[in-house]
Amino acid sequence: MKTGSVTRVAITDAAADVLQVLISHHGPVLFHQSGGCRDGSSPICYPLGDFRVGAADVMLGRVFPDTPFWLSAGNFEHWRHTHLTVDVISGRSSGFSLEVPEGVRFIIRSRLFTDAEAAVLEAAPRPPRGADLTG
Repeated sequence: MKTGSVTRVAITDAAADVLQVLISHHGPVLFHQSGGCRDGSSPICYPLGDFRVGAADVMLGRVFPDTPFWLSAGNFEHWRHTHLTVDVISGRSSGFSLEVPEGVRFIIRSRLFTDAEAAVLEAAPRPPRGADLTG
């Protein structure tokens, strides 16, 4: 989520270009990162409505243009002090993510928050959970 000028998730221009193509073919989409808690892991891109967000999943924020990025609760605990950036690289992955037929795959690049960013986020309300959307 964006808190002041601090965000938990962003997207590169190259990844946003691929995302725009996917949205033009599939309509609105979302990202979900359930496995992998390291740089280079792959978030999955699903058509909005084709993936049911879990009650404990955490929405880190939205990336281009208004695409929600969800993280499993366990991964959030590992990455809560880390800014994530969705990027794209050439090469197919094995999976169900929408970009696979395009010959590319989304990956995560990460960096630790600065002390100032961490302080802003610690003072902010917690990011929304899946349960916040359903009840």
